[in-house]
Amino acid sequence: MESFARKNDSAVSSCLWVGTGLGMVIILSLNLPASDELRQSEPVMVSPSGTVLTLKGAVLTFACLDCMGTLTHRPYEVWRDPHSADDGDKTRKRKLVMHSPSSSQDMGDHQFAVICSEKQAKVFSLPSQTCLYVHNITETSFLLRADVVTLCNSVCLACFCANGHIMTLSLPSLRPLLDINYLPVTDMRIARTFCFTNEGQALYLSSPTEIQRLTYSQEMCDNLQDMLGDLFTPVETPEAQNRGFLKGLFGGSGQAFDREELFGEATAGKASRSLAQHIPGSGGIEGVRGAAGGVIGDLTRARIALDERGQKLGELDERTASMMASAEAFSKHAHEVMLKYKDKKWYQF
Repeated sequence: MESFARKNDSAVSSCLWVGTGLGMVIILSLNLPASDELRQSEPVMVSPSGTVLTLKGAVLTFACLDCMGTLTHRPYEVWRDPHSADDGDKTRKRKLVMHSPSSSQDMGDHQFAVICSEKQAKVFSLPSQTCLYVHNITETSFLLRADVVTLCNSVCLACFCANGHIMTLSLPSLRPLLDINYLPVTDMRIARTFCFTNEGQALYLSSPTEIQRLTYSQEMCDNLQDMLGDLFTPVETPEAQNRGFLKGLFGGSGQAFDREELFGEATAGKASRSLAQHIPGSGGIEGVRGAAGGVIGDLTRARIALDERGQKLGELDERTASMMASAEAFSKHAHEVMLKYKDKKWYQF
């Protein structure tokens, strides 16, 4: 971001803020070529500024505020289509657009640097690097996500703790605004994908294919119904357009006809094959009754045969059980005889 890299700097410059897992913040100076032509040939020079800031816990996020406490947007590069024909043969150049002012007079001679770690948040005044505000967010747990967002025409620091609490702090004073228990983190997917957005909203993946959206702003909650969209807009089916005679005669699109309507029996004055026809049978009512009686007799005989088969199967089971009992008794008697004559000699029989 564009900030003061050293204490004695009088103007902002391009800097790279590096945060470590031990709570160390190192500021590196980036020296960019002055012109766009040199940018293509000369490399970017990176040098340590000597500035080191310390916090408790691993560093999560940085942000830069101007002297009025307004969030300073990061510089970005506007992309333009090189093949665009707007300017004819002129080659369009890509220019680096800086949202932050380029002089210390426009910045009011100082900035606010907001740094948040897993345990605490600090606000430093630049370029003096004086720590103005410190807030210990949690002692028993740690932060999973922290973002500097805009809320109600102001800026705040939104934090999501591992114990499920969502907290917001005012900037730059770090005054607690909200601390509410939302959802204890039991799934690492939530911890990896949770992020805060502007106007009091947050998102995370509740499953591999589902996004959960929440809000911690009452204004956003009141206007939620007006912001909900529809997947599609219901439209009534339009009526079929009347086909004119001239359109059908001179090159209109072909009209689909049913083959049965063109060449079927209906056009020949005969009944269609799809219609039901009455075919009288022989014997009338008596024949029907006789056929029914024959069917009933067949069913009765089949039932009797099944009953007889079941009875025979039952008798077979009884015989099998009797044979098993006889075999067990024979085995028992044979064992007793074997034990009786086991130790006797041949001459004792």
